[in-house]
Amino acid sequence: MEKLSVSLEDYIEEIYNQVLKSGQAKVTAIAEALNVKKASVTGALNTLSEKKLINYAPYSPITLTDDGEKIAKKILTKHENLSEFLIEVLGIEKQEALETACKMEHIVSDKLFSNMVKLTAFVKTELKDRIKTLY
Repeated sequence: MEKLSVSLEDYIEEIYNQVLKSGQAKVTAIAEALNVKKASVTGALNTLSEKKLINYAPYSPITLTDDGEKIAKKILTKHENLSEFLIEVLGIEKQEALETACKMEHIVSDKLFSNMVKLTAFVKTELKDRIKTLY
């Protein structure tokens, strides 16, 4: 599968989040969440539909195809793990971590991401256990 642009990744992630919350996504809700115009959403939806990542027809609920859901889950997993790394390992405040993770999820290589996940797990288990024994 071809790599999606940062913008399209943001759209597919938002569609996934809305589908999780209410079973479907809507143009107006996507526009509000991403702070873009409805026309921009419609253009992105048409592109995602052409790539067979979403089920979309004007004035109909928007859902993900199986391929779209796989991509969305991968993006969301990256977002969540990057946020956790920033909070747990680097001590970044939650809101800043969430915003930064949203930017990083699009550019971080799979190898770097994997190493960050491993480091987060190590810090959360090994180092925290060692720190507890000091007190």
